[in-house]
Amino acid sequence: MILVTAIAAVALCIGSFIPLRFALSGFIAAAVLLFVLQAGISAASGYAGSSLEESLLLFNGSITSYLGFNLQITYRSFVVPLLALSLPLIFRLTRSLRGD
Repeated sequence: MILVTAIAAVALCIGSFIPLRFALSGFIAAAVLLFVLQAGISAASGYAGSSLEESLLLFNGSITSYLGFNLQITYRSFVVPLLALSLPLIFRLTRSLRGD
């Protein structure tokens, strides 16, 4: 939960400061960057806080299975950071289209 909150805070900052001229391409790049960052931190922290060697024992030594598991967990928990990234960007884009 702490990881999701931290990534959501970073996403909120990125969504607030990303230049509007990048619009969709900037949003997609930021979302991919945040997803990879969250998956990397999740994989590096081990399964349920255990070391990487112990985590790999649970997955029969398969790094591919372990990374796939972490990508699946990240995919399921990425909705909060994605909303935190999109809300300020959408708010700023609607304000610029209205001319405020």
